[in-house]
Order: sequence, then structure tokens, then C-alpha cells
Amino acid sequence: MTDTEAPYILAIDQGTTSTRAILFDANARPMASHSIELRQIYPANGWVEHDANEIWLATLACCRAALKGVPAVDVAAIGITNQRETTVIWDRRTGAPLHNAIVWQDRRTADRCRALKAEKLEPKIAAKTGLLLDPYFSGTKMEWLLDRLPGSRRQAEAGDIALGTIDAWLIFKLTGGRVHATDVTNASRTMLLNLKTLDWDTELLRLFGVPRKALPEVRDCAGDFGSTDEALLGAAIPILGVAGDQQAAAFGQACFNLGDVKSTYGTGCFALVNTGPKVPTSRNRLLATSSYRIGKGTAYAIEGSIFIAGAVVQWLRDAIGLIRTSEEIEALARTAKEADGLYFVPAFTGLGAPYWDPDARGAIVGLTRDMGGAEIARSALDAVCFQTRDLLEAMAKDMKRSGLRPPRALKVDGGMVRNDWFCQRLADLTGLPVDRPQVTETTALGAAYLAGLAAGLFKDTKDIAARWALDRRFMPQMKSTRRNSLYEGWKTAVARVR
Repeated sequence: MTDTEAPYILAIDQGTTSTRAILFDANARPMASHSIELRQIYPANGWVEHDANEIWLATLACCRAALKGVPAVDVAAIGITNQRETTVIWDRRTGAPLHNAIVWQDRRTADRCRALKAEKLEPKIAAKTGLLLDPYFSGTKMEWLLDRLPGSRRQAEAGDIALGTIDAWLIFKLTGGRVHATDVTNASRTMLLNLKTLDWDTELLRLFGVPRKALPEVRDCAGDFGSTDEALLGAAIPILGVAGDQQAAAFGQACFNLGDVKSTYGTGCFALVNTGPKVPTSRNRLLATSSYRIGKGTAYAIEGSIFIAGAVVQWLRDAIGLIRTSEEIEALARTAKEADGLYFVPAFTGLGAPYWDPDARGAIVGLTRDMGGAEIARSALDAVCFQTRDLLEAMAKDMKRSGLRPPRALKVDGGMVRNDWFCQRLADLTGLPVDRPQVTETTALGAAYLAGLAAGLFKDTKDIAARWALDRRFMPQMKSTRRNSLYEGWKTAVARVR
């Protein structure tokens, strides 16, 4: 694609803490962007919600701001990427949400998950979906909403109520209610999709009491999701790319080869390894998931999920007042003295992979009188590194079992990796080279690539891979004996909060 060709791509990146729209040119270079912070709602201990209307209005405002001065007719396609698992229920006729969106971090269905485990259903569910029984996923959230809203299940069975993840909600609103669709990556996080057929599983729908009529149609990641209502942005723009945020980041990081690993550091941290066209199985408490489907080509992945990464920095800023801005944590952490034995376990909403403990709660252990804010700041960043090592060690075991070599380097992206100190610390505490790309907003980039692929702006995944560019490689500098000693202390600290 040359600079003389006109089309742009508009990428919508609807995340947990903010909504963003980025306008890319035909060569996938960011030209303009706009973001709006998203309000977090905490109705009860362990419960997290978002206002679905607020998400929609912020998305529309961000798109309009990013397109300022650019005619909508010059936009070849829209790509959407989104916080996964977060669940919305709405009235198809009015387009109005019937409840706040239940966020992926929410733990209100923990008891239901425990009950299903007691019935010995986890192995069957895992075999079908690749997922473990945890409140993280959408299935029990949908069940909870249908159980709590009077008459909603009957209306859902009649097709009057729609359920979906954030991508489906935005597609419905952008198309003026004409399209109710999702892609395979978001669908694979609901606990309702059969990974082998990549369609809704009748047995699981019956188990959770979710009517098929209420669910979106499952489509490829690069394909037709309808066009925007002309009145919204000034023209009917085709929506041609959709993927959940972590799969979009892997796509933006060009993780197209077997064994390619990326780790994204946003509100949480999510590591994915490409396992190819066969459905993988984890024996180490990780997840199997769809990575992407384009035409007849399907790629799967093994994923590890950490619930709290950048969110711990926000907590130090907003709840404790230790820093005024998130960016200040790097300078503060640099001033910390060695504080062996100090560990911050940020289990604010339980622990994700490989522990899957919804009842764990956060703790700072090993405090002594000579420690202060700098040491706590560093321990918070260390916690993200240690949790990443948790994932990588489990991932390496699964990869070995599948005949794949363990990760030799870690591609990173997300807001936290702009912090050089953090990237170096990540390399030191995991023992792997850490590769930071020139474009760290790879989630939006992946959505743009998918939309551009469907629009014909990019030839294929090889064309996309050739565009990946390294900004900096961080090599491990810490001795392995010290690295392993610190990690043993981390595992002890985790055991104390479980």
C-alpha cells in the first residue's frame, strides 16, 4: 500500500479503564487518536460493573474526535477490539441496556462456579471450551443476569433480549441494531463456545440456561460485521475486523508462528502463545482459546491471565496517593533500596492463572521499619513480573508436552511497557529477553490489521509480519541464583494469601 492511496482504518479499542479510537493510515501508521477514561462501579465486595451506555457514548465520541478533519468516506474499514468476558444484556427493540455490564474482573458468581466444580463438571466444560470454571468468564454472568431480571429468560427465548460481550454491544449500536454478531475470539471466552466446532454448544447453553436466540452470530475475525449507521459518523463505514483485546494484541505483535509469545500489560496481564491449527490442551491450569480465524485458517493459543497488573499502579495512585500519576512509579521504583523479603500480592479480585483462586485477597508481606513508599512501589511492579513468570513456567510445560520449544523471548506491549525500568526488571525476574515493539498500542493495531486485511489493504499475515519493528530488546542481567531465590519468596507470599 502506498502513501498516495486514500483509505484510512479506524480502530476502536474499548478497554477496562478507558475507551480509545485510533485512526491509522493505509500503512497502519497511527495518525490521530482520542481516549476517554471509563468509570468503574463497585456495587459490593468483589463486584465490578460498567455503564454500557457510557461505553457506547464514549466510543462514539472517541470515533468522532479521531475522525476530526477526515471525511468518513475516506475510511475503508473499522476494526473493533475490546475487554473480553464483560457481559451486556439489552432490549433488542429499544437498544437500551437492562443492567450494568458485568466486568470480567467481577467475582459474584464464585459460588456458582464452586457448585459446578462440586458436581464434577469442570473437566467436561474444559474439554469443550478450553476454559476452567471461574467467575472470570461470561457464561455464569449471563446466567446470573437472566436469573435476576424478572421475565428476561422468557424474553430472551423469544428473541426480544440480546446478550453479548462488549464487541457485540458496540456492533449492535454502530449498525443501528441491524447486526448482532461477535467473532470467534470473544465467543471463545464465554464458556459457551465449543472450541472444536467454533459454534455455541447446545449442552452448555442448556447448563447455564442461556437461549441461543439471545446470543450473537459467531463470525470470522476479518469479515463482514455490517456497516455503521450513516448518521453516526457521516457515512456508512464497513466494520470488517473484530477480536478480543488479547488476541488483537497477539495479531498486532505478528504472533503467527508456532511458539510465538506475547504478553500485554494493561489493567491485567495476559500472555498468549500460538499453538497452531489444532485445539490445545493445558495440563498446567492455563486456558485454551481461539487466537484468530480468517477464512479457512484458524489458529489457537494457550493463554495465561493475570487479573491485576497496571491496576496495582492505579491503586497506588488513587487509593493510597503514593504517586500523582502512573508515570511517576518508574522514578520512584528506581530509588528503592534492596528489600529482600518484601512482596506485594495484588489479589484484589482473587488470583488468576495458574492459581484460579477467586477468594484470595491482596497483601503486602515482609514489611520492616526501614521500608517506605519506594520499596512498596518496586514490590508492586515486581509482582507483575513474578506473575508473568508464573504464566511462562506453566506455558513452557504445556509447550514441551505439545512438542514445542519453550519461549525464547517475550514480546511485550501495553501501557506499562513504556516504563524502561519495568521492562528491564521483567527480563531480570523472568530470565527471558524482553522485546518491545515500536508501536506499543498493539491491541488497536491488531484490530486495524484485521479490518485492513478484510478491506484488501494488506495482502496476508506475511505482509503484516513484515511491518513489525523492534524498538528495544531488554536482556536479563540478574544472576539466575538471585532470580530463583526471589521467585521462591514470591511463591511463599502467594501461599500466605490463599
